[in-house]
Amino acid sequence: MVLHAVSLALVLAILWMLLSGFFVPLLLGLGIASIVVVILIARRMDVVDHEGQPLHLSWRIVFYWVWLIKEILVSAIHVSGVILKGKMPIQPAMLDIKATQRSEMGNVIFANSITLTPGTVTVDMQGDKLLIHALTKDTADGLMTGDMDRRVTAVEGVSLLDRLLGTQKAKEEGDT
Repeated sequence: MVLHAVSLALVLAILWMLLSGFFVPLLLGLGIASIVVVILIARRMDVVDHEGQPLHLSWRIVFYWVWLIKEILVSAIHVSGVILKGKMPIQPAMLDIKATQRSEMGNVIFANSITLTPGTVTVDMQGDKLLIHALTKDTADGLMTGDMDRRVTAVEGVSLLDRLLGTQKAKEEGDT
């Protein structure tokens, strides 16, 4: 809990300095005071947790964002081509896709990534089942390969707690 509060304070401080651009002692003091107030309110509201501050995603997600931006651009070009063709060669399809993420946050990242990609929309999400609308057969085929799903699952990684529990479970199985 303390680690999450410290990381939130760090993010807020960096954001404050980047957006204000002033480093006058009075303004820095007001910035620190506002950060303390925000952290106290956030802790009181019980929103400073592993989902509000997903520290386990921090370094992995940067590489995923780069890949996702590339996918968004490629899909935008594809959808633009479909629109600019006179015949509108669309082949809409509804797909049921099973998400392999281990957490609700992973499922949300996957569903939102699909929606951010032009030509696809996540219509519904029930547990690990996603209902997706795809504009063309190509976009549907792209989702069915499972590449995005695998990448989001890789972003989740294995938490320290899972590693410790996995090690403990392996030791227990070895003892029996």
